[in-house]
Amino acid sequence: MYPYHNKIKQRIKNNELTGYEYVDTYKKISPCLLLYFSTEPMLRPIRKHRFDEYESILKDIVFSKNQK
Repeated sequence: MYPYHNKIKQRIKNNELTGYEYVDTYKKISPCLLLYFSTEPMLRPIRKHRFDEYESILKDIVFSKNQK
């Protein structure tokens, strides 16, 4: 099994995340959280059942940037 979420989280820790957005539909995923990265693959979709997990990570990033 490909460690999809582990790779994404590692990329986030490596400061490759450039942005994110929630969309109603992306391909066959509805709703979807789209994560944008500075390196390939530049777009990673996240399904709804993982939103809470990623929202926590994104909140920590925003908080740590505001503390600098």
